[in-house]
Amino acid sequence: MTQPITIGLISDTHGLLRPEALAALRGSDFIIHAGDVGDPAVLDALARLAPVTAVRGNVDRGAWAEALPLSTVLTCGGASIYVIHNIAELDLDPAAAGFQAVVYGHSHQPRRYDKDGVVYINPGSAGPRRFSLPIAAGRMVLQPAGPSVELFDLVPR
Repeated sequence: MTQPITIGLISDTHGLLRPEALAALRGSDFIIHAGDVGDPAVLDALARLAPVTAVRGNVDRGAWAEALPLSTVLTCGGASIYVIHNIAELDLDPAAAGFQAVVYGHSHQPRRYDKDGVVYINPGSAGPRRFSLPIAAGRMVLQPAGPSVELFDLVPR
């Protein structure tokens, strides 16, 4: 990989794609939606910005949602990224499987942590506000030295 690759991270839109989310993801080389899409129009709008990798979440129902996998892999820039909605349903060892990152959603809480050389990222919820949780998204930049991650609020609390 000679140039950094930017991957926009979004989850739990629940059918609401905010203009702030579109603005934050603009310029991404790829976009990952970690489930609970809520409406196929969300994926259509994201696909106008960059190629989208998406998984089905627990609220995704109907024929359009059945076409989404429960988990998938995005491989780009020499990195393999495992995508799943609910991290509690992870049924493999990402480090042993050679993944550099795991992107997940479900909890609506933005989080980033490292375990066994793998970066785990939950971009939080970009959809309707739930309780006092932030409206959030994220960005991962793949670089030769490894991925860097930024999580950010889309809407002030």
